[in-house]
Amino acid sequence: MTNPTLPALFQTPLGQAIVGDSGKLLPLLADESVDLVVTSPPFALLRQKSYGNTEQGQYVDWLCGFAPHVRRVLKPTGSYVIDLGGAYERGRPVRSLYQFRALIRHVDECGFFLAEEFYWHNPSKLPSPIEWVNKRKVRAKDTVNTLWWLSKTPHPKANVSRVLAPYSERMKTLLRDPEKFYTPKERPSGHQISKGFARDNGGAIPSNLLQLPNTESNGSYLRLCKRFNVEPHPARFPVGVPEFFIKFLTDEGDTVLDIFGGSGTTGEAAERVGRQWLTMDLEREYVRGSLFRFVGDRSNDAVGSLLAAVDSGQAPTITPLRPGLFDDVKEKHSA
Repeated sequence: MTNPTLPALFQTPLGQAIVGDSGKLLPLLADESVDLVVTSPPFALLRQKSYGNTEQGQYVDWLCGFAPHVRRVLKPTGSYVIDLGGAYERGRPVRSLYQFRALIRHVDECGFFLAEEFYWHNPSKLPSPIEWVNKRKVRAKDTVNTLWWLSKTPHPKANVSRVLAPYSERMKTLLRDPEKFYTPKERPSGHQISKGFARDNGGAIPSNLLQLPNTESNGSYLRLCKRFNVEPHPARFPVGVPEFFIKFLTDEGDTVLDIFGGSGTTGEAAERVGRQWLTMDLEREYVRGSLFRFVGDRSNDAVGSLLAAVDSGQAPTITPLRPGLFDDVKEKHSA
């Protein structure tokens, strides 16, 4: 996705990584030019973080301020997916309702529909807050983020067959011999289940609970950040989160936008599956580091040359070189 009004720090055959305030950059995008906005904004935490989160008291107003711009740039069938983590109120073990207030404001005041709520379970998440979970032991570990799937119409573009889950071993056994392992009958709920359901559709309908660990400690992104002394983004979500929604809610060649681009996970996910993409982030160092998600197996010298080009203002075009992963993309969108 090339947009001359938004100078890129770097780009790929499919996308651009932009440094800047998305509140000021969004008005530069054309009306109805984006198919999906998927993002993980800084959360409304009690402690100020290095990535610039807003205090809880002002958070809902701040987040909802982006909604009119997002709605304008979305196509009529487009979607807006927001990942929000939970938080506690200050000084007591009571949960904040900020993410629910944000949802209600987006629907009641900003003109969005709630297509469906999703939950991301991160089993590797550390126990927090320490006071209530570790010290006093009066609360359980919070491992779930809410993901609001919002849309401009009640009928946004979506195709769940693109994100089917693997069948369980029991289902695989049933599919091999339905006559042997299942007899049609009425369930206690009154629903009738016939043998017709025992058909191999390539996978099971996924639930709205995404179970993805966030354990990137040995990934190339962190390794290259360390090698080139680049500060990594401290609050990354796994590539699997945006990839799920990109596959589910867009077609190949559609445009995906992340207004809080962070370490570039949304851009990487979009590039993987042949979507055009644009990421925006206020912190130049985070955008600079997101370059590492697209360099593949290049040598350290080659990566260093790309960083030097970025720092000199050349906005290099990077053709992803991860073996096997981007082959189709490279064929269709060669640099």
